[in-house]
Amino acid sequence: MASHPMTPNSWHRNREGLGIWHGRGKVAATGVGTSPTARRWDEKPETSMGALTLIAIRKAIEDAGISPSEIDGIVITPESTTGVSNDPNTPPPEGWDQVFKMVDYPQAGITRGDIDWILVNMPELTNVQFKMEGRGCMSVSFTTAAEAVARGLTHTCLVIRGWHNLAGRYYVGQGAAAGDTLAGPQKYAGLWGAPACAGTAMIFEEYCNKYGKNHDMMAPFIVEQRKNGLMNPDGFYSQHRPEMITVEDYLSGRWIAKPANIYDNDLPIQAALAVIMTTAERAKNHRPKPAYVLTHAQTRPESQGVTPTLESWERLSDKMGRMLFEGAGIGPDDLDFENMYDGFTLFHQFHLEGLRFGANGEKGRGYALDLYQEDISITGPNPVSPSGGNNGNGRTRFWNHRDSILQVQGRSPSQISKPANIGVSGSHMPHMCDSLIWSSSPD
Repeated sequence: MASHPMTPNSWHRNREGLGIWHGRGKVAATGVGTSPTARRWDEKPETSMGALTLIAIRKAIEDAGISPSEIDGIVITPESTTGVSNDPNTPPPEGWDQVFKMVDYPQAGITRGDIDWILVNMPELTNVQFKMEGRGCMSVSFTTAAEAVARGLTHTCLVIRGWHNLAGRYYVGQGAAAGDTLAGPQKYAGLWGAPACAGTAMIFEEYCNKYGKNHDMMAPFIVEQRKNGLMNPDGFYSQHRPEMITVEDYLSGRWIAKPANIYDNDLPIQAALAVIMTTAERAKNHRPKPAYVLTHAQTRPESQGVTPTLESWERLSDKMGRMLFEGAGIGPDDLDFENMYDGFTLFHQFHLEGLRFGANGEKGRGYALDLYQEDISITGPNPVSPSGGNNGNGRTRFWNHRDSILQVQGRSPSQISKPANIGVSGSHMPHMCDSLIWSSSPD
């Protein structure tokens, strides 16, 4: 199996005191390409994760208004799900080799994003020299590409992630590993089949007890997420399940891991996204208005046991906010919108409070659920997750980044009413996150 280097650790801005990012305003996103969505793969080559990825790439190049030959770099997240994957040696389905060219890795294009597979199946990409894997999350691919462009290693770079969703149990203890035994950390944390949202639910309950809040206070956020997502013609719900949910729906939702109900969990889907990232100078010649990167930052879990704690989530999301503002040279009041991750809705407020978004002078923690009771819509003073996130579009971890780019370009399907000059996006957990500040101006 061919492999390419992963992001050097030294590229991650993961500590305070680094000052303004060296690439501030020198890197921009331009073209955006999104594939159609599907609930599950139907085993046809033409609807595979790889096929969707090629669609997204070609759309991004077309959207940017450039020639494929201008692309000189690719950064990809090879992992293409957080659910069930095939064994790496599982052969592709019948007829696969009649539609796509093969590489050494049998699951390339099926359950793995693969640079070499893309290149042999997109002969128009003739000048790709820089190749790197932003492993784990597309957020890492975005920050990796931003660094690579800022360091002069690539001038026109594709950032890519595809998602697959195979038939089978999704992300429930042993079901996630599709095995008879468990090894590694999962033998402690996933042995008894607790659903993936269980850890978040426990910390949310602790949060509510500490600050005097309750699960019902999440309802306005959930409703707003679905409303925003249904504005997006590329989202799963707008394409396949265009029904709105109500406060009553949410409050009566079936418990998955109390106090997390079914509406607090995102829906696994198949989809792909590709984005063009380039230099600020070259971006002037691309069709869309540039979305400039002002900085990026990373947090990772502090080793402390089987499951995170409320204190660690608060401490690390606070750190994320400080690092982002330091690197961009801005403050919380400069954010016009936020698009942080919401894969489990019950942790979104930790991101909000770490960024001090919509704090209105509040100095402490525990204000975000009160903020949800105010106007958090795209027409309000504090637009919360205008993308609709995973919860409003389907599980990908990329809708928030996509929308932040489109917001500052002024062309989001859920465009906020006030000027979208500066916004933030990041994924995924409060204690394990990669985030970027986006701006309509390089200054």
